Amino acid sequence: MILYDVKTSPSPRRVRIFIAEKGLDIEVVQVNTAEREHLKEDFLKLNPWATVPVLKLDDGTCISEAIACCRYLEENYPNPPLMGVNPSEKAIISMWEHRMEWDGFLAVAEFLRNTVERLKNRGLTGTLNFDQIPALAERGKKRVALFHNFLDERLAESEFVATDKYSIADITAQVSIDFAQKAGIPIPEDKKNILRWYSNVNSRESAIS
Repeated sequence: MILYDVKTSPSPRRVRIFIAEKGLDIEVVQVNTAEREHLKEDFLKLNPWATVPVLKLDDGTCISEAIACCRYLEENYPNPPLMGVNPSEKAIISMWEHRMEWDGFLAVAEFLRNTVERLKNRGLTGTLNFDQIPALAERGKKRVALFHNFLDERLAESEFVATDKYSIADITAQVSIDFAQKAGIPIPEDKKNILRWYSNVNSRESAIS
């Protein structure tokens, strides 16, 4: 297998953390998005949507989207389980992972893609150009604040995001928090539950992935 990665991008980092938690050794190829390699023909053959990560299997099959890459790895390397072990747990983890992505990760992306100068005309991922919209940047920032509130409330009643064990929901939440901090939106000091949880997940060896 080969993981097509961008070291500075949050989406493939979710897969890198997942791989590290599984203890897998997978070949990694860096894609230089600054040089628009993801928009060139060779990469578009791997993923016509021009996004990373992409997991290329030994038979040539290419899987894009972070959660899909993780699902493939979970099915083939089930230990340690990061996506649940029974129908109920799998559904609960999937529910919370989606909430972390929608309320956290995508909120930061909405803010960043409509703010950063180097992403001018790149308001959305993909092969087409879209103008930045300042109103969406403002909305994204407000959504991140709501995410902090929501996550802190959740972590007041649970050691980890989805269940009493570390899971892919924690990975998505952790990457979202780090994504926000790099965008200039730190964890508010009064969010004690997030800070406790963040210290915990950030102490895991996989956090440096």
